[in-house]
Amino acid sequence: MRLRIFGAFGNYHHAARLSRAFSSNSRLGKVDRRIHQQLPSSPARTRFAPSPTGYLHLGSLRTALFNYLLAKATGGQYLLRIEDTDKKRTIADAEERLYSDLRWAGLEWDEGPDIGGPLGPYKQSERTELYQEHANRLLKTGHAYRCFCSSEKLKELARRRANLGLPSDYDRTCDGIPRDQSDERASAGDPFVIRLRVPSEPPEYIDLVYGLVGKPNHNMKAQNMGEALYEDPVLLKTDGLPTYHLANVVDDHHMDITHVIRAAEWMSSTPKHLTLYNALGWKAPQFAHVGLLQDSGRQKFSKRKGDLDIRKFNEQGILPEALLNYVALYGWSHSHKSDVLSLSDLIASFDMKFTKGNTVVEPHKLMYLQKKYATRYANEGGPQFDALVDGVFEAIEQEFRRPSWNPGYKYPSPLNGPELRTRVANVLKHTAKNYTTPRDFFDNYSYFFYEVPLPEFRDDSGKIYTVCREIAAYMSHDLVSLFMQRVPQHWSESALKEAIVGLTEHIEKTTNDLRKQGGWIDESGQHPFEDLEMPILNPKDAYKATQLYLRWAIARGGSGPPMHTVMEVLGEDVVIQRLRELCELLSKERIKAAQAGNAKVENSQD
Repeated sequence: MRLRIFGAFGNYHHAARLSRAFSSNSRLGKVDRRIHQQLPSSPARTRFAPSPTGYLHLGSLRTALFNYLLAKATGGQYLLRIEDTDKKRTIADAEERLYSDLRWAGLEWDEGPDIGGPLGPYKQSERTELYQEHANRLLKTGHAYRCFCSSEKLKELARRRANLGLPSDYDRTCDGIPRDQSDERASAGDPFVIRLRVPSEPPEYIDLVYGLVGKPNHNMKAQNMGEALYEDPVLLKTDGLPTYHLANVVDDHHMDITHVIRAAEWMSSTPKHLTLYNALGWKAPQFAHVGLLQDSGRQKFSKRKGDLDIRKFNEQGILPEALLNYVALYGWSHSHKSDVLSLSDLIASFDMKFTKGNTVVEPHKLMYLQKKYATRYANEGGPQFDALVDGVFEAIEQEFRRPSWNPGYKYPSPLNGPELRTRVANVLKHTAKNYTTPRDFFDNYSYFFYEVPLPEFRDDSGKIYTVCREIAAYMSHDLVSLFMQRVPQHWSESALKEAIVGLTEHIEKTTNDLRKQGGWIDESGQHPFEDLEMPILNPKDAYKATQLYLRWAIARGGSGPPMHTVMEVLGEDVVIQRLRELCELLSKERIKAAQAGNAKVENSQD
C-alpha cells in the first residue's frame, strides 16, 4: 500500500488528518517511524531563524526550544539567524527584543549575529550577493526564469483564479521568453523577478513527524477549466533581495544545517525547497514539522497580532524555566511521570517523538508549573530563589511608588530596602506552593507589608463563626494578655504554635462553661446569641474558631500560611499592635451595642 500525506498549499490540517491513517504496511511503517523518532547518531546543527517583523511569541519560542534541545541533546550547535529581508514590515526594535527575550528564556546560541561564528554573517540582509549568485546560477541551468509581468497583471490573474476556485498560482507567461531576449530586457532595465521552475511532480520527502509527504497535482482540474497552474515561487524580487524560499535554502546549506524543526504550516513549502536543493545539487536537511499552537478558539498564535508576546510573560513575572517547560509539553511527548522538567531535564530526555496535529494551549498548566518551580527554588535556595525574591521585591517597591497607591489606606508600609526584601523572602519560603505572579503575591499577602484595613467580620450563622463572634464580643479585651501569657520569651514558630493551642484550650473551656451556665449575657442583660443553636464546643471546632479569629485580627482575613507562621514572620510588635487595635475597636463597638440595647429596653418600658 502506498500512502501519501498531501500538503496542499495552506492545507496542513489535511496533512495532519491523513497522517493518522499510517499503518505498518505503509512505506513508512511503525518500525521505521520509531527509528525516525530517535535522535541522530551524530551531532545536529540546528537553527532558529526569526524575522524581525514581529516579536517573539509562544509558538516561535517553542520552535526555538525544540531546535535548541535537538542540538544540545546530540552535542551539536544551535544557531540564531535573523531573516530580515522584508524591509517593509520590519519593526525597529524587534531584533534587539528577539535577543533579549531568548536570553531571558535561557536559550543561548552558539553562533549568531551578535556573537559571530565561522559561517556568518548571520543576518540575511548581509548575504544578498550570495543569494543573487545562486539565483543567477539557477537561471543558467534552466531551473529558473525571469518574470517581467506587472503587479497589475498578477493581481488580475489572481482574481480570475479565485473566481474559478483555483489557487492563485502563476501561468508561466514569461517562461517562454527566449533566454537572449530575457537577458536584453534585464540589461535594458525592465523590472523583473526570478521564479523557480517547479516540476509537475514535486519531490516527496520523509517528514520526521508525518512520514511520507507529497504534493497533489492541481493541473488536472485547471486544464479542464482551460487554466494552467504552476506554483513557480519568486526567488529574487525586483529590488534584488531574496524571498524566504531562496534565502532559507541557501543559508541552511552554507551553514551546514542538518535538521530543521518548524511549524506544520511550512509543510506545503517544503517540496519547493527540496526542488531548490535538487536544482543546486545540494543535500537537504531532515525536516520535522510540528503542529501549531492555538488559542481556545482554535486560532493560531501570531506575532503580528501580538499573541502571547514573550515580553508580556516576563513583565508578569513568569519564571523563564516554567515557561520553557510549558511550551515543551505542547507537541512533544515524554516518558517521565511528572511534567515538571527543567531545561537540563529536557535536554537529557529529548527525542523526536513529536505529536501530530495542532494543540490548544491551556493557561492553567502554566500556573501549575509556576507554583512547582517557585516551590523548588524556595526549597533549594541559591541564585534562582534570589532572582525570584528580587522580582517580587521590585514589583512591590513599584507598587508603593505609585502616586495613586492604595488611596484611603491609612498606614503605608514601614518596610523599605533590605528590610522589605528580607520580608519578601520569608513570606515566599512559606507560600511558594501557591505562587503565581508578583502581582498576585502582593494582593494575596499584602497584610505582611503594610497595615491593611480590618475587613468587616463575616455574619455567618455557622458554629465556627458563632464562636468567633463570641470571642470578638466578650473575650477580645483579655485576648492579648491571655495570648502573651502563653508565649515564651523566644518568639518562634514552635512557641507560637503552642501558644495558640493553649489559647484554644482556654477558649473552649470558657465558652463551654458559660454555655452550661446559660450562655453569654451582655451589658444590657440580653442573650445576644439566643437565636442560634449553641452546642457544646469540641476541641476541633474550638481550634478552627481560634485560627479564624486570629486570621481576621492579624492577617486581616487574608489567606496564607498557618497563623503561627504568619505571626513569626510579622514579628511580635506588629502582632501585638494589631491585636490591641482590634480589642480597642471591638470594645468601642461593644459599648455602643450595649447602649443601643439599654435604650431599646427603656423605650419598651415607656
